[in-house]
Amino acid sequence: MLRLEGIGKHFGGVVATDRVSLEVRQGEVHALIGPNGAGKTTLVGLISGALAADGGGIFFEEKNITGMKQHDRVRSGLARSYQITSIFRKFSVLDNLALAVQARSGSSFSFWRPLEKETALFEEASSILGEIGLQEKKNHVAATLAHGEQRALEVGLALATQPKLVLLDEPMAGMGPEESRRMIELIERIRAGVTVLLVEHDMDAVFRLADRISVMVDGRVIATDSPEKIRANPEVRKAYLGDELAA
Repeated sequence: MLRLEGIGKHFGGVVATDRVSLEVRQGEVHALIGPNGAGKTTLVGLISGALAADGGGIFFEEKNITGMKQHDRVRSGLARSYQITSIFRKFSVLDNLALAVQARSGSSFSFWRPLEKETALFEEASSILGEIGLQEKKNHVAATLAHGEQRALEVGLALATQPKLVLLDEPMAGMGPEESRRMIELIERIRAGVTVLLVEHDMDAVFRLADRISVMVDGRVIATDSPEKIRANPEVRKAYLGDELAA
């Protein structure tokens, strides 16, 4: 579904991604792990179109999207979440999702009638509410949600674009054990209908969710394999995992 061929990105004299090649297969959860500063978030920015590549090619469903604008990539079925939660904080949870659905569908809210009259739009938003587990919070102002609930809402905003592939950039960052458990359950639910590229530092979550794992170190992908083989890979253990997963 997604193929990167020799993708490079420099910031001045700093090499953020160094000729990265990677493939994400349709229907899988593909985890991207590595130490801080490895280039993971830069790579997600390049895939999503938030950053322009200095070299190489990005192919989505075999179409070259290297020069495609970010909003056009979303329309093609490629959506993302961010390390820092990005939601409409002053709007209700339901209105957040309705706006995302509206942006995708191209329909226009009418100035002359209540938003509740936009029946199809709000029905779809309500369906997404159920998928992300926030039905009981639909009328709450987004800023009042707990951190984990805000992260779930952001995943919902990505799902509202009806993606074929969603890029999740550290969705469990800053979460406690219970919030992380709920996010893992959410990702397990959505994987039935969407391919996932997951950037995450929570190794318990990664090894529970991922079909395959790629490891980035110093801007390069040093290994891609099944969780079992990544766990046993001596180069990966030396560069990143250490003895953390020895047991």
